[in-house]
Amino acid sequence: MNSLKKPICVARGLNHIGIAVKNIEATLEFYRFLFGLEPGQIKEVVDQGVRAALIKVGKTQLEIIQPVQDSGSVSRFISNRGEGLHHICLEVENLQATLKRLDDQGIELIDSSPRDGLSGMIAFLHPSATKGTLIELIEPDTKNG
Repeated sequence: MNSLKKPICVARGLNHIGIAVKNIEATLEFYRFLFGLEPGQIKEVVDQGVRAALIKVGKTQLEIIQPVQDSGSVSRFISNRGEGLHHICLEVENLQATLKRLDDQGIELIDSSPRDGLSGMIAFLHPSATKGTLIELIEPDTKNG
């Protein structure tokens, strides 16, 4: 058995699960009808080329994302894999320092510095570094919940 090593970063919790869709309005209505879940406001995230809404489910959330341009990464994802699970998002403290530690350890990053997300500062790790799963890290905005 290998000796335990200090983790590069500590996930404080699951913030949300991202689901890529072609039609955000129809999807939100489906989740409302099927599970009685009330979505938050649809917002455009310009730098990601998506319209997105969060749906609170217990202590976590679903993030429904719809591409607004044919050339974006979410549009390519849907073209290649179809609608469905896109990413998971884990909460961390001090995202900038976390990204530096990950980079120093040779973990491939999509974002080398934090950027604005729906509910805090975010950054993505490359799926090749995480056994095929797109992982988003978030430092939640404590001023807005």
